[in-house]
Amino acid sequence: MPSVGLRSALVEVTGARTANVLRKAFDMQTVEDLLRHYPRRLVERGQLTDLASLRVDEDVTVLARVTGAQVRRRGDNVRLEVNVGDGTGRLQLVFFGRKVVAWRGRDLTPGRLGLFSGKVGLFNRTRQLVHPEYVLLEETVGRESALVDAEADLYAGALIPIYPATKDVRTWTLSRAVDLALQLLDPVPDPLPPPLRDARGLVDLDTALRSVHRPADRAAWARARDRLRWDEALLAQLVLAQRRAVTAANPATPRPPRAGGLLDAFDARLPFALTAGQREVGVLLAGELAREHPMQRLLQGEVGSGKTVVALRAMLQVVDAGGQAALLAPTEVLAAQHARTVEALLGPLAQAGRLGAAEGATRVALLTGSLGSAARRASLLDAAGGAAGIVVGTHALIQEQVRFADLGLVVVDEQHRFGVEQRDALRGKASRPPHVLVMTATPIPRTVAMTVFGDLETSTLTELPAGRSPIATSVVPAAERPAWLERGWARVR
Repeated sequence: MPSVGLRSALVEVTGARTANVLRKAFDMQTVEDLLRHYPRRLVERGQLTDLASLRVDEDVTVLARVTGAQVRRRGDNVRLEVNVGDGTGRLQLVFFGRKVVAWRGRDLTPGRLGLFSGKVGLFNRTRQLVHPEYVLLEETVGRESALVDAEADLYAGALIPIYPATKDVRTWTLSRAVDLALQLLDPVPDPLPPPLRDARGLVDLDTALRSVHRPADRAAWARARDRLRWDEALLAQLVLAQRRAVTAANPATPRPPRAGGLLDAFDARLPFALTAGQREVGVLLAGELAREHPMQRLLQGEVGSGKTVVALRAMLQVVDAGGQAALLAPTEVLAAQHARTVEALLGPLAQAGRLGAAEGATRVALLTGSLGSAARRASLLDAAGGAAGIVVGTHALIQEQVRFADLGLVVVDEQHRFGVEQRDALRGKASRPPHVLVMTATPIPRTVAMTVFGDLETSTLTELPAGRSPIATSVVPAAERPAWLERGWARVR
């Protein structure tokens, strides 16, 4: 037989019929696609499924023991009701039809142990599987088990893998296909060098792929999963490292500080002193904005820690250098709030073209989906013509008709509410790659930040400005106390 590797077509292993079923259900094309479909869990021969935890309309595969069976007749209609249990709950298996009832009745006698698969229904307050598929196990001395039917080899071990399945493709169909693949598969080469594996305590890839499906014990399964998880994390980090390298290689327009510009005027009119953290991050951002490669930075900080002021100072530095800044917010309420806050902080510095405007002032434009046609047209013209140095908006900023004269900085508020594609779409509106600053008030653990925001350098504001009260977070039981939620919104507005 020809050599079988991870890239071999699945049909070479399973045959055309099974390969077609797996392709339709899971889009599996290769042996690797099949072997990367890992078991959801393992069950042991003596470990029955917690039947009380089953949810209605859920497709399940359970390990349970038959506790009783009863045939019910009503005229010409015959049905078999088989009760299976785990000691804490019960599930009813229902079969209809004389021939089916006779056949299943001989199989499903009290004491029999089996895997039962189907969709959970509810009838007369009893959980049911109607016409479930099943595989019976026969217990022998020493609690070792063997299947009664032709599936014996699949479940000869003490641990039974339960795969993510569908109503058309049951776990034992997947298990049979995996068993064939593992029997025919050549040793899998490992891309990780032995010294690296040894240093990390990782098993080789061939062992991991075989043990995750057919483990000798739970310790072997855990080692296999550790290796495969490590590979996934490594791949994610390599993709992010490549993204960082590509970004770092891109040219960006330097946006150095300008003495006597809007930023200096803004600092002079601030009614409070910046915290040490705000000053430190501000110096860092100023240096990165002046570089010839795009800034990519994540700014973390609790609500009230002064992230908006830090971001606004960065935006003003870009405006002083002849560019524009776009602030992308996840909701219209937050976008409007940002626009009001920025205008209030800038005062006459944001009143270009109006009476009382400061010398060299700019404008703040708001662009959301609910704007009236006249206001929307004015904001689009201000953005495209460069009159608006700062443009605040929602997803509307990403729309094709939105143009910028010279987009130099993209500020994204609450990045987790946007996809990478949306951030890139806004970035694509600049003639050269713009600088990017992402803000979040959500505390992000270091390991999560490495994974989700791995293409961004991270800064954190850890102190509140003087006079600010500590932030109190409360959970509101909205369903039980809807008036509380209304009062909360009223205070926010």
